[in-house]
Amino acid sequence: MAEEDKVFPEKDTMEKREARRRPIRSRNSGWARVCASFLAMRGIAPNTISLFSMIFASLGGLCFVFSSECSWLWLAGALLAQGRLLCNLFDGMVAVEGGRASSLGELYNDLPDRVSDSVILICFGWGLPGWWGLLGWAAALCAALTAYVRVLGASCGLPPCFVGPMAKR
Repeated sequence: MAEEDKVFPEKDTMEKREARRRPIRSRNSGWARVCASFLAMRGIAPNTISLFSMIFASLGGLCFVFSSECSWLWLAGALLAQGRLLCNLFDGMVAVEGGRASSLGELYNDLPDRVSDSVILICFGWGLPGWWGLLGWAAALCAALTAYVRVLGASCGLPPCFVGPMAKR
């Protein structure tokens, strides 16, 4: 038995992986497929794309923090947050559709997302006047807890449930 098989005894099939994925319409759009194919053909690893999402989030967060000094930084922060979301879309597409999934892929897919979400939400709140900054911390905590409940449910063998008013479609 290979060493990896001892650590990860059950091999993931494409069907199992697809069943755990959030259904996102933009994943099937032509522009997203072209971009993901471009990244995959250039040999860019999905884990690298995940790490770039944290760079976009950090730069966007800095824009939000300093937005009170320069109003156009709100727009720059919002655009960088969208860059972070695009990285989140493309890392999964390159991994799954591009056949480049790795044993560490789940870790690289989730951890940068939690860090990025927290950075953007906390910095957004920090850029607001007065006590409103506390809302950024509260939003970051709620986002992390929501993700935790999803992962906890999956670790207990429950199927993913992507419903609700804020579910991505």
